[in-house]
Amino acid sequence: MIHEVDEVLKSLLKSGALTDSGIDVAFEAPTRDWAARRNAPVINTYLYDIREDVGRRHRGQMSVRDENDVVVKRRRPPRWFRLSYLVTAWTKTPQDEHRLLSAVLATLLPRETLPPSELPDALGALGLSVTVAVAGTQSEARSFAEIWSALGGELKPSLDLVVTVPFPAFPEYDAGPPVTEGATVRVGGMEGDPPMSEGRSHRPHQVLAARTVRGAAPDGRTKRQ
Repeated sequence: MIHEVDEVLKSLLKSGALTDSGIDVAFEAPTRDWAARRNAPVINTYLYDIREDVGRRHRGQMSVRDENDVVVKRRRPPRWFRLSYLVTAWTKTPQDEHRLLSAVLATLLPRETLPPSELPDALGALGLSVTVAVAGTQSEARSFAEIWSALGGELKPSLDLVVTVPFPAFPEYDAGPPVTEGATVRVGGMEGDPPMSEGRSHRPHQVLAARTVRGAAPDGRTKRQ
C-alpha cells in the first residue's frame, strides 16, 4: 500500500497550484549526495516514519458482499497506519523554495480526505477514504532536527505531511451460502409416549412446551410436568 500512497501524493503535488509547472516530485532521502546530484527544481517527499494508528484498531469481522448484496466472504477489519513524509523544496534560491512550499500548502490543504474513487485499484478496493494532514502538530517521537542530523544535511524549511491509510488484514474466509429455508425441528416423547409431529421454524417456548419430563412423586408413582 505504501507505493500506492506515493503515487497518490505525486499526482496531488503535480496538480492544483503546481499544474503544468514541470516541477518534479522525488521520494529519495534528501542527503547531501542527493542534493549535489539534482539539476532542476524538485519537491522532495521523504517517508521518514511508519506507525500504526492504534486508536483506529477494531476487533471482529467484516462482511464482503457481491453485486447482489450477498455476503460471500468475511475478513478482519483493516489496520490503519500513519505514513509521515518530510516535504521540502529544492531550487537555487530560498525565495523560490518558499514559493514552492506555499504552492504545496495551497494544493494539499483542500484535500483533507481522499475518497476511494480517487485511490489506486488495490487501495480503493477497500472502500475506505484516506486522510491527509499537512503542517500539523508533530506527534512522532523524532524531531525534525534529529531527522536532518540523521540525513547528514542542514536544516531546511519543511512541511510535515501525514497520510493515514488502511492496510488489509489477511486472511479472508469464505462465507457459507445464505439461508433460504426455515429450520425443521423434530421433538420426540419419552419412552411410552406417542411420537410428536415435526414442524418448521418452531419458537423456543413452543418447543419447550412440547417436551415431556418425568419425575418421581412422593408415593413412588411417576408424574408428568
